[in-house]
Amino acid sequence: MATLRSLASDLGLSITTVSRALDGYEDVAAATRERVNKAAAAAGYRPNSTARRLRKGSSETVALVMPTEPGRFYEPVFVDLLSVLGERLAARHFDLMLLAARPGAEELAVYKRMIKDRRADACIIVRTRRHDERIAMLQEAGLPFVCHGRTETRAEYAYVDGDGEAGFREVTNRIVSLGHRRIAHLAAPDHFTFAELRSRGWHMAMRAAGLTDDLKLMCASTEEAGEQAATALLAGPDKPTALICATDRIAIGAVRAAQAAGLVVGRDIAVTGHDNIHASRFTHPAITTMELDVRSVGACLADKLLHLVERGMPEHAGDVFPLRQVLRASSGEAN
Repeated sequence: MATLRSLASDLGLSITTVSRALDGYEDVAAATRERVNKAAAAAGYRPNSTARRLRKGSSETVALVMPTEPGRFYEPVFVDLLSVLGERLAARHFDLMLLAARPGAEELAVYKRMIKDRRADACIIVRTRRHDERIAMLQEAGLPFVCHGRTETRAEYAYVDGDGEAGFREVTNRIVSLGHRRIAHLAAPDHFTFAELRSRGWHMAMRAAGLTDDLKLMCASTEEAGEQAATALLAGPDKPTALICATDRIAIGAVRAAQAAGLVVGRDIAVTGHDNIHASRFTHPAITTMELDVRSVGACLADKLLHLVERGMPEHAGDVFPLRQVLRASSGEAN
């Protein structure tokens, strides 16, 4: 079986150089790193992870705390992202540790334990809030982190986000161009930054078109809440002809409410969402939505995090990715 010593001997390099090349250190020339990795793969070399962690003085673990509902662990928008993150981090010998906690005191307690025990070298914060105390906590502790989403903090932090404001402005403009004038927004709770940005895009498009923007109802990002909110709007005196929903899960509930009210979705009323979750393709009709390039976002999150761990804050701390519009029959634009 190949060892670090035998690899170094075969390549005519020092053990230190081979070790640092395998660990991805950039002080080793790219050509040398490539040569070492090819030789290691050909020889079937498997590094001793415990020895490497002791040598580097780190746990080589990245933590992600998933906010959950009571008794449920169901966030379809994150499933593909987790796969990309795990793959990207594993290529640099980092493990992705997934934890679950309900937002609030339980979630903060998880972060406090993680900081105290140093169970991870870094964190990925998801479901960012406009005023997010997790950021101040991690900055004070000196634990590197990257946010999936933005906040309103003035402190410098690394983040990757989708351009929800532009995406919702675009979809609303498109719905206006189809002739709709009473366009409602089923918004996610506004303490989440993503909800605020998506609502802002809808407001901007409505005002630019000279339309009233008071048909807005806030609800939780669940199918049940979407159904209840849409039912309430459709029972009102000023019934909307289009529902711009903050998430696909809300949109799925809205489709059900519209159908229960005797409306044909895509003809009598338009419904749109965000996330392009798998289920959005299989409603009847399929839901018009929008999505981020998950592979690009996941890779960017992982790369920023590794940069923070190994070299500190990257020169370009934040990246905002455009959204891709996915047209389907629920908005009357595609079959």
